[in-house]
Amino acid sequence: MTDGRIRESDERQRGRRVRYERPEGEPPSIAAATALARYNDEDVTAASTQLYDYVDPEALDALFDDTCTRGSRSVAAVEFDVDGVRVTVRPDRVEVAPN
Repeated sequence: MTDGRIRESDERQRGRRVRYERPEGEPPSIAAATALARYNDEDVTAASTQLYDYVDPEALDALFDDTCTRGSRSVAAVEFDVDGVRVTVRPDRVEVAPN
């Protein structure tokens, strides 16, 4: 479904972590949903955790949209908690790790 690269840490290293490198043009909300589903070992289309229950996907996308910020990104990262994990969205990647 997506072409982003996913990297997982060794579970023995202070808990499981997933880093999803967002492909150019993919909305941050899709990348966050994909990383979260991968963290939970689920398919993004059938994930038990819905991103919109925790954050407004359109607002998340707008924070990283160059047209909304007039060509200069003012947001370096957005963090939010979902069911005991921290989701960190950056312009080029999403990281999911235990709280």
